[in-house]
Amino acid sequence: MPVRVVETTSPSHSSGQDLSSAQPSPPSCSLLCAGRSFCGTQNVSSLQKDEAWKVNVRIQGCDIEHGFLCGTMEALNVPLADTPVVTFWEGEIVDAKNHTFFTGKWEATPEDDIRHWSKFPSFTPLLSQIEDDGGKSLDLSNYPYIFMRWKEQYFVNVGADCGLTIAGFYYVCFSCTDGSISGFYYDPNSSPFQKLELKCMNEKPGGFSFSSYELV
Repeated sequence: MPVRVVETTSPSHSSGQDLSSAQPSPPSCSLLCAGRSFCGTQNVSSLQKDEAWKVNVRIQGCDIEHGFLCGTMEALNVPLADTPVVTFWEGEIVDAKNHTFFTGKWEATPEDDIRHWSKFPSFTPLLSQIEDDGGKSLDLSNYPYIFMRWKEQYFVNVGADCGLTIAGFYYVCFSCTDGSISGFYYDPNSSPFQKLELKCMNEKPGGFSFSSYELV
């Protein structure tokens, strides 16, 4: 949720995804589940200044089999806001079954996808196969990382005129080993490659609490 800037209209791109139902889902990682909480920072630096926000994330729902999860994101020290800013997001799990590495929407081209995924070292061993067939033949069921896209849907506790934008989305890499999360925000109208870094905050779901907000 970076600072809002003047938006321009750009054509959306389609990836022409051809998903194979025969591909297995990613591993059912015990650290990726409803109730799990994470905290860290999002770097929102621009050419004008260096800036990072403290961020809390809670997973509200997770359906590995169908490649879906959702949750809330809370940014704490946002300069333009008088209160922590909370958003509700929905995510796609890249599994070559429900979703591929190619976004096909949200103004992201295949070139944008490869550029952002390549920021993750864990993506490098997969690149050649993705270049060959779009990654449709990849078996990610035993891979120690889970790749996702998180798209913020709405503001929970502030209005849309809060000075921030949720027009973009996050490319996300989740470590099944320690539950750490790395991400990069993509929005053609925002500073590029804003990095999200989160650590798992509790051993059991529900062990870390946020302020109470009603999701509608």
